[in-house]
Amino acid sequence: MSHTISDTNFKFPNQTNLYKGKVREVYSINNDLLVMVATDRLSAFDVVMPKGIPYKGQILNQIATKMMAATADIVPNWLVATPDPNVAVGHLCEPFKVEMVIRGYMSGHAAREYASRKRVLCGVQMPEGLKENDAFPTPLITPATKAEMGDHDEDISREDIISRGIVSEVDYLVLEEYTRKLFQRGSEIAASRGLILVDTKYEFGKTKQGEIVLIDEIHTPDSSRYFYADGYEARQIANEPQKQLSKEFVRQWLISHDFQGLEGQTAPQMSDDYVTTVSERYIELYENITGEVFVKADVTDIQSRIETNVLNYLKTL
Repeated sequence: MSHTISDTNFKFPNQTNLYKGKVREVYSINNDLLVMVATDRLSAFDVVMPKGIPYKGQILNQIATKMMAATADIVPNWLVATPDPNVAVGHLCEPFKVEMVIRGYMSGHAAREYASRKRVLCGVQMPEGLKENDAFPTPLITPATKAEMGDHDEDISREDIISRGIVSEVDYLVLEEYTRKLFQRGSEIAASRGLILVDTKYEFGKTKQGEIVLIDEIHTPDSSRYFYADGYEARQIANEPQKQLSKEFVRQWLISHDFQGLEGQTAPQMSDDYVTTVSERYIELYENITGEVFVKADVTDIQSRIETNVLNYLKTL
């Protein structure tokens, strides 16, 4: 698994800052542009796993940039260029300190909360009588506070976000509107590929000019859960697990190895064979959601490739 990128420490011309998140590393240029490098790190339960996943960064970056292009007519975004398969360049924004999670189906975290008899999630009422993977009558927005690397995101209600001044009411209404528009478009794109967009999260920021824009990733397997549409109803009727494309299979593997990111728990080591399986699942999602064959980038020396491509791009500015 040597041909992965787990950490970078570039020194670009006019670089003013470097921020390292769970999966991405963000370089500020002239306090104006951001160079976002998608690494091959794998995060689950808000914990970064010991091993990287081959091609994961390329897959996340390319899905996200394709989806930015496919939604730019309904929601403005930060993206300017993609000079490398693992890199996106965009406008510097002040991020909102919330993640806008939207759920069309009762799956994942929502299902686990529901199974523990909770019926209110982030201040939003969940109907009685649902079973795992049932559709909600209308999609639910269940925000989370954004965590620093290694910390857990926390559920939070719309009321708490506004009352605590995390986001103003005026801005929050825009975030909700954009979230619903993006989820609707994402659902339509997924349906055209024989998939169901189950749930996802969006992040937003504000430009220097005060415009609210979509930032970070969108509709990737790290930020979204997909089911295969074919057979969905039959599996629900038969009380069978849904066939899905998402990171949930990694979470379930970790749970089976007694890890949920809780205090005192240590992330289990993944075998090379299992890491290869995870990589193949990411490629499967890429090809299903984009309808294109995934073309693996040259990974002989990923660090040098990224540095060269970014430097060549910055020379054009």
